[in-house]
Amino acid sequence: MSIRPSVQRFIEYLRIKTVQPTPDYSTCTKFLQQQALELGLKFQVKEFVAGKPVVILSWAGTSPELPSIILNSHTDVVPVFEEFWDYPPFEARRVPTDPQGSDYKIYARGSQDMKIVGHGYLEAIRRLKVEEKRQLLRTVHAVFVPDEEIGGHDGMQQFVESPEFAALNAGLALDEGMANPDKPLRVFYGERAPCWVKFIARGNTGHGSQFIEGTAAEKLVPIIDHLMQFRQTQFQIYKTPHEDGSQRTLGEVTTANLTLLKSGVQQNVVPENATAGFDIRMTPAVDYVGFKRDLEALAEKHGAETEFVQFWDDNSTTATDESNPFWPAFEQAVTAQGFDVFKEIFPAATDSRYLRRAGVPALGVTPLCNAPILLHDHNEYVKESEFLAAIDFYAAVIAAVANVH
Repeated sequence: MSIRPSVQRFIEYLRIKTVQPTPDYSTCTKFLQQQALELGLKFQVKEFVAGKPVVILSWAGTSPELPSIILNSHTDVVPVFEEFWDYPPFEARRVPTDPQGSDYKIYARGSQDMKIVGHGYLEAIRRLKVEEKRQLLRTVHAVFVPDEEIGGHDGMQQFVESPEFAALNAGLALDEGMANPDKPLRVFYGERAPCWVKFIARGNTGHGSQFIEGTAAEKLVPIIDHLMQFRQTQFQIYKTPHEDGSQRTLGEVTTANLTLLKSGVQQNVVPENATAGFDIRMTPAVDYVGFKRDLEALAEKHGAETEFVQFWDDNSTTATDESNPFWPAFEQAVTAQGFDVFKEIFPAATDSRYLRRAGVPALGVTPLCNAPILLHDHNEYVKESEFLAAIDFYAAVIAAVANVH
């Protein structure tokens, strides 16, 4: 059975080893340049950090003075443990789902996260611009950024602070979402913010057989207890359904997990210092700066210090009502395709946070419903039918939002 050209191009993209920590951005950029050539799109490459290209493919609208549409995706993917994969993770092998070959699973790292999105944009543009010869009101920029999987600091963070980004005059951005094992389409209008904090205590030392007062552990334990109690309170909120009986999502609560404990050099020596590290993800309902002050006060109360390994101070979200002029067009395009929209706060972090902080409304959506969540997992795959449906999805959504007057 022959492979559709769109699927073949998708497979070619999946085979590019843009895997951290040494992603092949050069080959990826050449692939995207070829797509731009075929589609008649303006092609730009900007490196704000050497070797980490931001690639922009632009389709000019009939009213280019209007704020543009950003179609954002990251090109890098997370590392793999090949011994746990049934097929080579960068072969993008098509495996029939049944003896008749009615559908195929395409196994590849990055298939869900998030090359189905990035290449879905390009195939949607190919359909609208090349095949259907359509013209859209607003300019559309397909943006491919590096290093999202390691924080986006050398990619999107640098990009949104640049004159090149300002020149795009962005009005709305689409970005990655997440698969849903259930029917509704998850649409993310905000995300939880990372607060990675270390509490460092120092105290008296001595022989392990003595009652030594003012030890590092004595200072650290109450801090750990406080945050573990906070964790339990948030967990109880998470487990408590809404009044209508619907389950809460992770995005509605703040999670706190003890991820690092470090102290001691020998069993019979009371350590001079002790460190506890927490991975906290703050829901946008929280005053982030106030939350940070509370952690600093907690440490000071018990004679410890804080080190914020990562902290995000902006809790901007995107309006999902008529106050956002793009939302009605987006929602109508989605529901017309039979999707039920489920609006949600993303439980982790994506590059959308940089866009929202820059004042650009951003919606995260990956059109995978009734599909397992496989991002960062072994044997990551998407079905061929899901990829083809994603092209339909993005063609409709791009046309809708880019034609908002």
